[in-house]
Amino acid sequence: MKNQKRAPGRPPHNPSVTDRRIVQMLASQGIPQSEICRVLALSAKTLRKSYRRQLDIGAARLQAALIGHLLRLAAGTDDVALRAIMFLLQCRFGWSRFLPPAR
Repeated sequence: MKNQKRAPGRPPHNPSVTDRRIVQMLASQGIPQSEICRVLALSAKTLRKSYRRQLDIGAARLQAALIGHLLRLAAGTDDVALRAIMFLLQCRFGWSRFLPPAR
């Protein structure tokens, strides 16, 4: 029997379909990556390496949901709608109430 050498360190992480779904769901709910690491017992580096696509999709879904809520607020007629419109203009279009419009 030959003496086989083992590679040092832990074995590589193999993500399961269930783990991928969990990561995507948690990311889409705005859960920080540090908390997702705790749920799956992973390091932050392993999470980002093995689940990059799920993290990106979850973040995009969260952003779309938040923008949808903001647009619904902006469609109103009260002062909340005005603040929502001003926020959208500032963030998405660089508008400022303190600067004159660009010519």
